[in-house]
Amino acid sequence: MTRAGIGLRLLVQALAFVIVIGPHWLSLRFGRGRLAAHIPVLFHRLFLRLFSVRVTQTGTPPPPGEPALVLANHVSWLDIVALGSLRPLSFVAKSEIEGWPLIGPLAKLQRTVFIERAKRAATASVNATVGQRLADGELIVLFAEGTTGDGLRLLPFRSSLVGAARAALAAEAGGLARIRLQPLALAYPRRNGLPVTRAERPEIAWYGDMDLAPHLALFATRGPIDVHVDWGAPIAFDAATDRKVATAQAESAVRRGLREIRLGNPPSRPAPALPEVPGESADVSAPGIAAV
Repeated sequence: MTRAGIGLRLLVQALAFVIVIGPHWLSLRFGRGRLAAHIPVLFHRLFLRLFSVRVTQTGTPPPPGEPALVLANHVSWLDIVALGSLRPLSFVAKSEIEGWPLIGPLAKLQRTVFIERAKRAATASVNATVGQRLADGELIVLFAEGTTGDGLRLLPFRSSLVGAARAALAAEAGGLARIRLQPLALAYPRRNGLPVTRAERPEIAWYGDMDLAPHLALFATRGPIDVHVDWGAPIAFDAATDRKVATAQAESAVRRGLREIRLGNPPSRPAPALPEVPGESADVSAPGIAAV
């Protein structure tokens, strides 16, 4: 892609931002947030179309209206755009991102929950915030490795923020009887229609001390990318669930999904539904993630 082509695409994306920022803010400030929940989805989809990124899904995501804490691996800044294009959702991110130019304000518009990882006490506060958001019926994505990886290996999942699931059970308003933990494997298997080689990984994965600007330039100039998202089988989390055991189960599910994607045989099985809680209706009573 030429510099002129990149500039034109960025201009289109910027114009889209100018058009939607007003309605987005008004929806959050004076409305019920329904429109604000869907605007980021359209914004991300426009970016993917402009820069030839194709997202493929397998497995079965949480049904609309069911809250879930998604435990995913993390490869690149592009993960945010790919996942954000699928449906209304929010992320948990490190506090440094809040102060980044452009990216910080965009993250706030998607109602990202920021955490200061250096402060152990911050975990409890974030868990309480995410727990209440889950109890309100939202879908929250947690990159459980705690950082980005090179896309070749999966780092151990951290269980500390999975405590948000327990906080959702104990929320003062809308406390749930159980919460869905949703494993999600995310990989970049092909570029320009060909399998991504080991040498190309640093051009896609953003990790370590890589500078963002050169990485963005490589992304824009090296051609179309395929992203594969696999929703694993959900893990039921209730008052009796061991947080560390549930986190380990999610890590195993993501590892299995990544292995199948690399082998070119991504699972196409539907994810089983969570068992009903005794005394609950089969219908989910929590409000949809696009509502209030």
